[in-house]
Amino acid sequence: MATTETVTITLSDDDSSDEIEVPRTLLDLLGEGEEPPAAVVADIALLGLAQQAHGAVHHAHGDPDPDLQAAEEEIMSLFEERFGQTYGEMTGHSH
Repeated sequence: MATTETVTITLSDDDSSDEIEVPRTLLDLLGEGEEPPAAVVADIALLGLAQQAHGAVHHAHGDPDPDLQAAEEEIMSLFEERFGQTYGEMTGHSH
């Protein structure tokens, strides 16, 4: 198996940190132009969080918890702020 160059991405908050290794080729593929690796991973993280929140609120059985609904609304607002379009516009999936 061929070895590919990886980039170490560090994620941190006030209390902890973690690192992931990501193939540079994948970051180049997913990035827009000369977008730095950390920005590519941040975009994908935000997309993943929005997708998970959407699923938990709109596709789960029963009524979602009000705190979860509020968190989903907030992540969708942050999503639109970062990407300049709604989750539904970007993914083609809306309710």
